[in-house]
Amino acid sequence: MKYETLRLIRNLLLRCFVIGFLFAVFLCLVTYFCWTPCVGLIGGIFHINEAALSPLVIKFFLNIRFFLIFLVLVPALAIHWTLKREKLSR
Repeated sequence: MKYETLRLIRNLLLRCFVIGFLFAVFLCLVTYFCWTPCVGLIGGIFHINEAALSPLVIKFFLNIRFFLIFLVLVPALAIHWTLKREKLSR
């Protein structure tokens, strides 16, 4: 791959990480502040109680963290370090 293509992919991954992180923080804040009314609403629609919903929410945020770190940030950092090494060797 060309240097410019790798740079574009790196920049895209880093921006995806930032946007995903901001989205995860937003979801966390909405979940925290709207927990009580949302549990009642979700319980009425899906017939699930708070004891069953809490582990699902925690698993959701763990999956977001896994995705952002291991599938977006790690490849972006690897490409960044590779480009840095290539630039120094030129």
